[in-house]
Amino acid sequence: MTLRRALTFFDVTNITVGAIVGADIYVAASLTAGRLGPASLLAWAAAGVLATILALTLAECARVVPEVGGPYAYVTQAFGRLPGFLAGWSMWIAELSALPVFAIAFTNYLGYFVVLGDVATHATRIAFMLVLTAVNVASIRLAGRVNDALTALKLAPLLALIGFGAVFALLHPAVVAAHLTPFAPYGYGRFAESLVLIVWAYMGFELSTVPSGEVIDPMRTIPRALATGMAIVTAFYLSTNVVVYALMGHEALASSPTPLVAAATVVFGVPGAVIMAVGAMISVSGSDESDMIGSSRLGYAMAADGLLPRVLAAVHPRFQTPYVALIVQSAIAIALTFIDQLSRLISFAVVNLAFAFLLCALALLRLHRRDDARPTVRQRVLPFLGAAVAVALLGATATTDKIAGGIVLGVGLVVYFVAAPGAGIPEAQERITDAARTRRRLVRRRGTFLGGLLGWFGGAAAR
Repeated sequence: MTLRRALTFFDVTNITVGAIVGADIYVAASLTAGRLGPASLLAWAAAGVLATILALTLAECARVVPEVGGPYAYVTQAFGRLPGFLAGWSMWIAELSALPVFAIAFTNYLGYFVVLGDVATHATRIAFMLVLTAVNVASIRLAGRVNDALTALKLAPLLALIGFGAVFALLHPAVVAAHLTPFAPYGYGRFAESLVLIVWAYMGFELSTVPSGEVIDPMRTIPRALATGMAIVTAFYLSTNVVVYALMGHEALASSPTPLVAAATVVFGVPGAVIMAVGAMISVSGSDESDMIGSSRLGYAMAADGLLPRVLAAVHPRFQTPYVALIVQSAIAIALTFIDQLSRLISFAVVNLAFAFLLCALALLRLHRRDDARPTVRQRVLPFLGAAVAVALLGATATTDKIAGGIVLGVGLVVYFVAAPGAGIPEAQERITDAARTRRRLVRRRGTFLGGLLGWFGGAAAR
């Protein structure tokens, strides 16, 4: 049974925006304030352009190789199992590195309400991970409903902050001018370092690339929808940051673990700060829960294809979920929460993502040679641009993160040659490629755009 081409331009745009916009803005808004000051706004715009190139490169891979599996499927088709494994392994590690980021952010925003000591902080992070893991193990349907509910709530406080913050800025131009000048108080020497931290906020498309076989007129629809979706994300992130810098100033932002709460206090007072803090905790919970779904399915898919130990493809006999993959990734994420450095975790995640994207871009060069559809000039240029962006991101990361990434790749090779069975697991592969399951997943993903509201209207119009 094959999938019917049912996804429109609006649907793919929804999926793109819904996959990216989440808790990242709550985390990353203040990370570069002490590095660039208001000039961070330029980094947010540049990061949007770079992420768009990477998203279009992966979308082109999905057009040429319309299979389940994402980056490791593309690279495997081009270069074979081992390079495919390295792409999938790097992507999986990157996704695992993001899970503790949201747990740390959760306790930061919870700290607005209660003072947490070291023991209570780590206990809360562990409980946070365990609860979301239990939800995912118990039922994918329950996990999806929880994610839908959290998604529907996560953007409302941000939209309110943008709207009312803009009004505040218009009424207090002198305050805004004081906060935005000098524009680059620290110069631009740390621009590349800042760009690495910001580009992480645009990630998410790597786990949501839509195979071309599911899209109406994919050659035209996918690039247009992805470019539109990325433009919406960039505009949203820029609007949020312009308001935050205008309200707070870079010095206050750099010292605040909860920058959006501080900004909301300026506009709304204490009630608004409470709403923003609650919204932040809801948002980071939703993003972590969503990432758990994606990363566990990636680990499951690789195990199903014989690239990871068979145990990761185990399905719970009662709940029918990949419970071993969920438990393993939760244990790793819990251990990483003790690092307690958001910048280091994010930079390490970007190292792994950039390496996977580089392999995808190189794979696309080879895949184009086999493409019967005769790629356009734009499509032929994409892998070169994608490779250049990936190399630039790798070059901008800290040496320690590159070394750590190399060590992790070495560990992956040991897993591949020692613990991976090599042969796929037919019953597990069948679950991945089941068309009915995939169709249900795609229907659910249509309603994620900007909290589900516009996605719902778009779906209703399509009906």
